[in-house]
Amino acid sequence: MKEYLINLVQSSRDPTRGRNLAREYLQALILGSLQRVGAMIPLAFHGGTALRFLHGSQRYSEDLDFTLEGNRENYEFRTYLKSIRSDLEAQGYEVVLKISDQRVVHSAFVSFPGLPYELNFFPNFDEILSIKLEVDTNPPTGAGLQISLVRKYVVLRLQHHDQASLLAGKLHTILQRPFLKGRDLYDLIWYLSDPDWPEPNMTLLNNALVQTGWNAEPLTSSTWRHVVGRHLAKADWDIVLMDIRPFLEPDDQLIELLNQDTLSQVLDL
Repeated sequence: MKEYLINLVQSSRDPTRGRNLAREYLQALILGSLQRVGAMIPLAFHGGTALRFLHGSQRYSEDLDFTLEGNRENYEFRTYLKSIRSDLEAQGYEVVLKISDQRVVHSAFVSFPGLPYELNFFPNFDEILSIKLEVDTNPPTGAGLQISLVRKYVVLRLQHHDQASLLAGKLHTILQRPFLKGRDLYDLIWYLSDPDWPEPNMTLLNNALVQTGWNAEPLTSSTWRHVVGRHLAKADWDIVLMDIRPFLEPDDQLIELLNQDTLSQVLDL
């Protein structure tokens, strides 16, 4: 299987795309390992990588994000990580785990020392490719859950947030993150440019906002667009484009539309 990754990356002439492909392939392998060890029973997949795997977003993503939605007694974070390491080592990868599970959000870096050098990304053997996993063990209530069969390098059966809840999660991130990321604006425009995408899960959104210290009035289906628009009115679009470019395919046409006019249009302002 490691040979497949080498061939996959070598088929790309662009080093940035090659790195994105390598990361995404390893994300799929990690998800497959989580599935086999039973992690997708208590956990629900969400975030940017879920958006790409489940709904075909054109941007690559760095992390694997989950919420603990099932019985906590069935949740064993370190057991999942040991399974990931065992499965990947059996395929010829060197794997190093760095685990932090003493806070509400459990996190781990699954790192692959020397892999960028082996894949000709970097001339120094000490370079490391890492994928971060995060599990919110006390998520806000109200998420809608679904189970989908996905074929992305491997066949995956994933429990995940539904479309309305994915959008709610992105809005919460935009409103409460202490700094703006270009990928957040890209995702927002991607969501809202789809006329068939449902409205955000307002219960989940408001519960998430309260959980992170929101002091303003609760958002409603008639107010959230204006609140988000005001919040993003001073976005620095040069920084937005600089942040998002490394995660896009060279021919992604949406990047040409990442501007304040497009944002105002999709928000109906």
